[in-house]
Amino acid sequence: MKKLNLSDFLNKLYQNHALLYKIVLFILTTFAIVYLFPKGAHFKYEFQRGKPWQYDNLYAPFDFAIQKSDQKLEEERQIVISNNKLYFSYNKNIVKSVKEKVNNKISQNLQDSILSKYNGKKIISFSDRLVEQVYIKGYLSKNDINKSGKKQLVALRKGNVITDVVFDSFISNTNLKDFIEQQINNSKYPLLKSYFTTILLNELEPNVFYDDDLTKKIIQEELSKISSTEGLVAENERIISKGDVVEGHKFRILNSLQNESESQVWNQTNYYWIVFGYIILVALALLMLLLFLKKYRGSIFENNTKVTFIFFNILLIVLIVTLVVKYKVDFLYVIPLPILPIVLKAFFDARLGLFTHVLTVLLLGFIVPNSFEFIFLQIIAGIITILTVSELHRRANLFISISRITLVYMVAYFAFYIIQEGNILKINWQYFILFALNGVLSFLSLFLIYVYEKTFGLVSDVSLLELSNTNSKLLRELAEKAPGTFQHSMQVANLAEASANAIGANAMLIRTGALYHDIGKMLNPKYFTENQSTNVNPHNELPPKDSAKIIIDHVIDGIELAKKNRLPDRIIDFIRTHHGTSLVYYFYKQQESENSQDLDSKDFSYKGPIPFSKETAILMMCDAAEAASKSLKEPSAQLIDDLIEKIVAGQMANGQFMNADITFKEIQTIKKVIKKKLNGIYHLRIEYPE
Repeated sequence: MKKLNLSDFLNKLYQNHALLYKIVLFILTTFAIVYLFPKGAHFKYEFQRGKPWQYDNLYAPFDFAIQKSDQKLEEERQIVISNNKLYFSYNKNIVKSVKEKVNNKISQNLQDSILSKYNGKKIISFSDRLVEQVYIKGYLSKNDINKSGKKQLVALRKGNVITDVVFDSFISNTNLKDFIEQQINNSKYPLLKSYFTTILLNELEPNVFYDDDLTKKIIQEELSKISSTEGLVAENERIISKGDVVEGHKFRILNSLQNESESQVWNQTNYYWIVFGYIILVALALLMLLLFLKKYRGSIFENNTKVTFIFFNILLIVLIVTLVVKYKVDFLYVIPLPILPIVLKAFFDARLGLFTHVLTVLLLGFIVPNSFEFIFLQIIAGIITILTVSELHRRANLFISISRITLVYMVAYFAFYIIQEGNILKINWQYFILFALNGVLSFLSLFLIYVYEKTFGLVSDVSLLELSNTNSKLLRELAEKAPGTFQHSMQVANLAEASANAIGANAMLIRTGALYHDIGKMLNPKYFTENQSTNVNPHNELPPKDSAKIIIDHVIDGIELAKKNRLPDRIIDFIRTHHGTSLVYYFYKQQESENSQDLDSKDFSYKGPIPFSKETAILMMCDAAEAASKSLKEPSAQLIDDLIEKIVAGQMANGQFMNADITFKEIQTIKKVIKKKLNGIYHLRIEYPE
């Protein structure tokens, strides 16, 4: 009994493996996103500078200090730096060594005719006093002459004693000679001026040097004394009233309350509750996406590869934004978020692209600063992306679209700034450069599309353009083996493309699908009338049931050929559905007339499925209309009109469009396009009454 239950369980598990995969993917993605999120608490009030306070009167829930604004703190730092003295160090050892050098030089020249007239000891004593007078003033290193800038008062350190000194009182190499000559002129040895000046200029060394380490240390000590707060808000003190504008002092108080509240809420116990709350919110967002796919994009929901692709892109965007916010938040707006809707639109459709983009941006609101501004800018950018980006295979179109997106970023940011500040005097122009870089990086979408095609086996408009080339291997083979079918496919592709453009469907997709929809006829080309160059019809030798099987099998053969040649699933869908579950009517009627007792409609019906999108529905109409129009011996506008109405009405009556997201109005538009095109093909003219 246990063995049977285990077998039943395994069978049920196998039958529902696709659903189980989605559940596991959903859980893993949820936890991965929550893991990336910062785990701090969130303030329960949303407010924005320059906007009215939308809540009831707010009173302080506890005592807290008012935090200074970043601008004010920076101003105080700059004041400390600008007012701080520069520190210089005095080297006492240099005085002694220089005296010894000068005395040795004089001693060697005491017998000189100039010095012989004077007492040697007095001459040496005079030179010592001269050296001391220079060093008492302080001899400044030539590298430090311009250190003081506009500051006249500097600090001089002699050992452990620091005194204030006027910077200009130091002697430097620019005024050393004048100082020495002045001292000698005022002495009783004016005749020795040239001699002493030459020696001292050669032997004197600087003894005052700029002390960068001490200056920086003193500045850091002063900066550390700057208080980050100004004033205190007492418990139950009113902070702001309903309707008051959040500005100036009130804005700083609210910011201080937010920071204090978040720091008090966060602790190890509350951490798990915060994580639990994040899990619920992220799970809700991803669940909405899954429900959207199940309700409106069933084919995507059933395809686990496509669901994985969508979840992977959401996780990738969250990861990139998290890293930028953590390490360099200033570059937040460089991240090209429009890539997400561009990529999803390229592989799926605009509605799914926008829906996913909006959900992703809402999730990012938990991570980024100024979340309201960020969410507004990114959603607007996403909408513009969906509205403007089309035909990615044309690089000029992508360039124009990204330029518009960048412009919208800039305009929206400009509007936000003037709302918050009330002027444009201090606008940060750096943001406009960041938005421009965002636009440049958005071109990476083409590279990503290529990578995703190879990784996930998806197909974009760029690949469709390559596949629609009639010189491709498979289409060239179709033209050689079944030239009539190839010409039929070309005509159907033209009809379908025009119809898709008329109702806003994917023209590139349907054109490519139309070119390949009948490739299965290559295996038995002569059994299809468009390829019969003589009056010999091989169906004349076969019973109706066998003939119907050959006709029906061209769909199965086409699917096998497409898979063998690695055509994308989106193209194979057109091969599967272009006949839906319709009857091979001619042979069905033939069998009915020959033997009505041995008649089963299933033997004469295509296996389906029926069309499940606008594009596949359009192909069914265009394929049947083009093929049937060849049966008109003398086509006229009226005959073509009646024929198209009859074909489409029959398809609708048989429920072929039940799963296709197409309206009656769109069907009417498609019929008009088909009639107009067929009239053009047969060069028909309106018959005027006589």
